[in-house]
Amino acid sequence: MILVNPDLTCPAALAAGPFFHVRGAGTVQGTDVKCVYMSWSGSSNGGSGRRGYHHGNLREALIDAALELISAKGPAGFTIAEAARLAGVSPAAPYRHFRDADALLAEVATRGFDLFAARLAEAWNGGRPNPGRAFEDLGRAYLAFARQMPAYYIAMFDSRLAMDVHPGMQAAGDRAFNVLREAADQVAATLPPERRPPSLMMALHVWAMAHGIASLFVRTGPSRRKLPMPAEDLLEAGILIYLQSLGLAGG
Repeated sequence: MILVNPDLTCPAALAAGPFFHVRGAGTVQGTDVKCVYMSWSGSSNGGSGRRGYHHGNLREALIDAALELISAKGPAGFTIAEAARLAGVSPAAPYRHFRDADALLAEVATRGFDLFAARLAEAWNGGRPNPGRAFEDLGRAYLAFARQMPAYYIAMFDSRLAMDVHPGMQAAGDRAFNVLREAADQVAATLPPERRPPSLMMALHVWAMAHGIASLFVRTGPSRRKLPMPAEDLLEAGILIYLQSLGLAGG
């Protein structure tokens, strides 16, 4: 939801408490509420009451609009003109920041990957209380992100944007994956060197498992499959069986 607030305050932000950070001044955590700051200019047409406005941060307003459109239409279902209309600006205004809808979508995906990396790193928590348990927490965080931030998740994984055309997006995706890779390194290191599996292989296997469960059973939409158990339980069991097969968990 986008909250338009002309007086540079955001009641939703204030009500959310001290851990809410207004977009543009920090990160948004645990909420889909966005505050779009606008400054109103007075009428210059003889007092007819007609007013114009200027976005305090047009780039952020367009990103928020893109997130809403992705949720409603999918990653390829909107134009930059639609984003401009939803943000309340002229069709030409977005081109100050984005050359086309793909560039806007890539920016959304890049931000999504950065948020994703932060969530994964928080869940991993440096391998505490122990690497095996922290590895499971990492998997649950993966599913939680797909559930709680579906528009970002769609932009990140379903946009079909070419990574080589958008190197910033690729770099952000690599940073997120590296959290999983570093976690796999630590888990593998609990075995003697001669018995350690390749950590890259482990990270790729767990990534594929988590992404498959998220895509099939977590994301909303008509293609979501029914599951007779929580998706988190399914993933936890899969990770446990996988780690046992590598000698990294008790059988």
